[in-house]
Amino acid sequence: MTTTTTPSRTLDHPTRDQIRLEHVLHALSDPMRLRIVRSLAEADEELSCSAFALPVSKSTTTHHFRVLRESGVVGQTYRGTAKMSGLRRSDLDALFPGLLDHVLRAVDRQTARLGEG
Repeated sequence: MTTTTTPSRTLDHPTRDQIRLEHVLHALSDPMRLRIVRSLAEADEELSCSAFALPVSKSTTTHHFRVLRESGVVGQTYRGTAKMSGLRRSDLDALFPGLLDHVLRAVDRQTARLGEG
């Protein structure tokens, strides 16, 4: 487990070697978390948690980000008072080649098929 540290703020992240497929798949199994991952993939940069307009409470949003971080799907760091999140694409692609791209394409196809926004 690696730790990102700023004065009084630490966030635990699994190292690349600690990321497990079953944890990644669990993290990607929730529609809200898929929405977050999709937004991060489209942005191709770190975004603050406040950049996500999710139709859930702040505590539920925090939970979703924690699941994504602890599974190794996203990395989070504090920049001032903002918690920044970024997709750990290079780690996921190294461990599970093509998985993230396939999941994101499947989400796009499902969204189009079901007419969701």
